[in-house]
This record gives sequence, C-alpha cells and structure tokens, in this order.
Amino acid sequence: MSLRDDPTIERQRDLSALRMVFPYMLPYRWQLVGAAIALMIAAGTVLAMGTGLRFLIDKGFAAGDPELLDQAVVVLGGVVLVLAMASYARFFLISWVGERVVADLRSALFDHVVGLSATFFESRRTGEVISRIGTDTTLVQTVVGSSVSIALRNVLMFAGGLVMLLVTSPKLAGMVLLVIPLVVIPIVLLGRRVRRLSRSSQDRVADVGAYVEETLSGIRVVQAFGHEALDKARFAERVEDAFATAVLRVRNRAALTAVVIAFVFGAVTVVLWIGGRDVLSGRITPGELSAFVFYAIVVAGSTGALSEVLGDLQRAAGAMDRLIGLLSTRAEIAAPTNPVVLPVPVEGRVAFEAVTFHYPTRPNQAALEALTFTVEPGETVALVGPSGAGKTTVFQLLLRFYDPTSGVVRLDGVPLLDADPAEVRARIGLVPQDAVIFSADVSENIRYGRPDASDAEVRAAAEAAHAIEFIEKLPEGFASHLGEKGVRLSGGQRQRLAIARAILRDPAVLLLDEATSALDAQSERAVQRALERIMAGRTTLVIAHRLSTVLSADRIIVLQDGRAVASGSHAELLAINPLYARLAALQFGVEETPAVLEISGVLETRGAAE
Repeated sequence: MSLRDDPTIERQRDLSALRMVFPYMLPYRWQLVGAAIALMIAAGTVLAMGTGLRFLIDKGFAAGDPELLDQAVVVLGGVVLVLAMASYARFFLISWVGERVVADLRSALFDHVVGLSATFFESRRTGEVISRIGTDTTLVQTVVGSSVSIALRNVLMFAGGLVMLLVTSPKLAGMVLLVIPLVVIPIVLLGRRVRRLSRSSQDRVADVGAYVEETLSGIRVVQAFGHEALDKARFAERVEDAFATAVLRVRNRAALTAVVIAFVFGAVTVVLWIGGRDVLSGRITPGELSAFVFYAIVVAGSTGALSEVLGDLQRAAGAMDRLIGLLSTRAEIAAPTNPVVLPVPVEGRVAFEAVTFHYPTRPNQAALEALTFTVEPGETVALVGPSGAGKTTVFQLLLRFYDPTSGVVRLDGVPLLDADPAEVRARIGLVPQDAVIFSADVSENIRYGRPDASDAEVRAAAEAAHAIEFIEKLPEGFASHLGEKGVRLSGGQRQRLAIARAILRDPAVLLLDEATSALDAQSERAVQRALERIMAGRTTLVIAHRLSTVLSADRIIVLQDGRAVASGSHAELLAINPLYARLAALQFGVEETPAVLEISGVLETRGAAE
C-alpha cells in the first residue's frame, strides 16, 4: 500500500492543507513581522512612484522646469534605495523562515516516522516515505520561503493599485473592474485542474523515488541476476509517467497564465485607448493618464503573478496534504498513559500465555495460535521448526513490534501491553540473522545499543565477539568507516559486529536469530564460545538450526504452524517427536539413532568435518 492509497488519510480539496504549516511558522513570528514591515514598505514605494510620475509630467514637463526634473530624479533615487533595502530585508527574512520551517518539518516527520509501528513499514514503501520527507518538504519550503511572500506582495500591489486607479480616474477604474470577473473565472476553473494534476505529479515522483531506493538497496542482486536492462526499462516507464503528468500540469498552468495575461493586458490596452481620447478632449491630464496606466500595469502584473503563484500554492497544498497524512498516522504500538514499571532487579522471565497473532497483511492466517510457554530467568531455550512455523514472530512480539491478537506476553510478570515499549526493549538484546550495520565507524556501530559505553568497553565487546582481529586490520581500526550497510565488511564480519553490539548492551534477555549462520567454521566456534559466556545466567531465546546451539540449550521448543507441538531436550525430542527427528536429519545431517546421540561424539564429528 502506498501513502496515497491509505484509506485513513483524509484528502484536502483546496489550499486549506497549507494551514498546517502555520504551527511551524509561529516560533519565528518576529522574523515574519519584520518581513511584513519590509514588504509593506516595498509595496508602498512602488505605489508612490505612480504619484511621482503624475506630478513630474503635469508640473515638470508641462511647465518646462529643469530644476523640478532634477529634484524628481533625486527623490526617485531615494525611493529606489528604500525599495532595494526593503526588498533585501523581505527576501532574507522570509527565505530564512522558509529554510527554518522546512528543517523543523523534516525533523518532525523523521521523529514521527521512526516512532511508528512495524505495521506501518510492512504495508508502505520506504522509498515513498523518503520522497515525502525530501521532495514534499522542499515544495513547502518554496511556498513559505518565496511564494507566500510573492503572493502577499502582489496582493498588496493589486489592492493598492486598485485604490490608486479609483483615485486617479473612477471612470477608467470602473472599466478595469469589469475585467476582473473574466480573470477570476479561468483562475478558479483551471486552478482546480492544476491542483489535481499537481497531486498526481507528486505521486508519480514518489513512485520514481521508491523504485530507485528499492533497486539500489538490492543492487548486488540486480547485477548478479543480470536484471539491469529490465530495471532500466521499468524505471524509464516510471520516469515517463512522471514526465507526462508533469507536462499536463505545466500545460494547464501555462494556459492559466496565458488567459490571465491576455485578459488583463487586453483591458489595459483598451483603457489606454479610451484614456488617450480623454486626454485629447481635456477631461484628464497627461500626468493622470500616465499615472493611471502605471497603476493599471501594476494591477495587471500583480494579477498575472498571482495566477502563477497560485500554481505553486496548489503544488505545495498537495505536498502538505501528503505530509499531513504521514504526520497523522498513529503508531499502533505506544506506551500506555500510566505504564507499569518493570521490576528491579531484572530477572528476565519470559512468558507467552495462549498467544494468537495474525500479521495485518495476512488477517486470515494465524502466525501464532494459542502459543504457551515460559522461559525461566537464566534459561536457554531454542526454538526450532520449519519455515513459517512462527519462530521469528515470537521475537517480534517479545520486542513488541506487534501486539498479540489475543493472549498475553509477559516480561518479568508484567504484560507487555501495560509496559513502556522503550523500557521493555532496553532489557532485550537482539542478534538478527541479517546483521544491520549503519553507515558509521566500527565504534559507533558497536556502541549503537549503549551510546555511553567507554572505548575500553567497546573493545572488550569486540574481543568477546571474536571481532577484534579483523577490526585491527582495518585502515583506521575502530575509527574505520564501514560504508553504507557495512558494504566494506564480509557477511561474517558484519555478524560479529552485531554480536559485539548485543554483548555491550548487557541485556537481561538475549534473542539470537541464527546468530552464527553467516560465520565460517572457525569463527563460529570462537563466537559460540563467546555467546556461551554471555548466555550464562542470562535468559536466552535462540532460533537455531546449528547442532551445537541446539545441543547446548536447556530446552528445545518445536513449533509447527504457530503452535508448540513438543518441548524437551535434543535426545527426548528425537524419540518422541517425528517432526523434530526429521528436522534433525535434514538440518544437522545426523541419523536419529541412539548411536549418534552421544553429544560429545556428535560435536567432535561435526567439528572435524568442518
């Protein structure tokens, strides 16, 4: 599902979406006041030029007084200087506010998005969210930092020019007012179409961004399967769709501008013709006609500029519409109003009580069904079962990425629904199957779960995870930058950094999701010994396929179709559970006969083979 398809997002039909920008502008009210003052001064100086022009023509040129002409030039120079200073102040202050507002808006969006539940990211494309935070906020910045200022300036010029037209010649002003409805009608009709096309254009741009993010994040798979040509073609289709929509939007906006200019300046031409005849007949002076034409051009130019700015406002309204939808998305996992505090000291007891769970995208298929088990403090429990049995889902619920459909998950006796998710997660350390490495140096990646750890503690965690050897071979050791997603490391090296991260966190509950799956035989044995040291006295849940991990567990729970179908030791399960016996044969490469169930013999044979 994309953001535009989200039924929970109410779509704005007009420019009212831009009102949501106001709360972000209020903290900078004094800068806005300064910009408004500068704006009024600039508009006033421009309008004053018309009166000066009238005075100069009627008094200076008509009287043939060169001294008066000299005085007029001096005054005009002063007016121009004031106009330049006011324009500088207006442009700087409003542009500063625009940049500041978009920075605050991007921070607010990021803060909100990283706090959303896993359900949100399960059904939305990451690339589209990135496009909203990047592209849409840029459109809002254009409006706040430029278009609004231009619109206000032209509104003032339009209103002031209209007043001066009435003062200069009520007759000619009345003719100009007759043209205004002819200008407003196309603005309203074409403006609606431009607004719809603006929203559609932004959707197409978001599609482009989403495809780029998805393709580049899996570029090695793309190249490994020779998929470049097909991806290029598909990307070109999306680009062309965005281009076609943008061209349609631009064509309608250009038509809007052309219609407005044609009507406005056509009216000015007619007024100039009628006014010229009035001058010849002596009903108005040449200075009055010059001033009237000046103000008519001001009004016409303001109207044309407003029609163009309206297009920017409509694009920004579409962008803000998207941002409102993103900001209004509620996190399904949130701390209760009065969360129950987890007991201290930490014990690490985990309990699933008749837990049933359906993923939001698969409401008719239970990932877990009436699952019940307890892990005592300090106990190591391995979860095994075929793919789709619900092993990873157990971890997802324990980390409270999701809440059970029914039943209760407890940590140290406290239902997770009653606790603060941040406090729950602070007691858990996770080593995922696919290690996530951030675009930072080695120290920062290890310190990720405990930012206040000392360098000595970071080093000790790296040593415990058997990572110190390859870290010290990096160009800058712990200060070495690892590239995006740790691209400069091998899979096994990334996994060891993830293990070091969990070791440094020193959690009460340790979750190992195939923690040694990416390691070679030698590294696996070293890391397994490190894990055994940190697992000692610590509650540990292991999703395991490795023989050594299963045999060292205190208990093994066999999951099938979201249910716990058996529980016991390796030897017991081989004897009583056909599913486990089959998994042991497939995954461990051993026969389920008593002769091979001597643990030491199995481990020695396994180690020698590797």
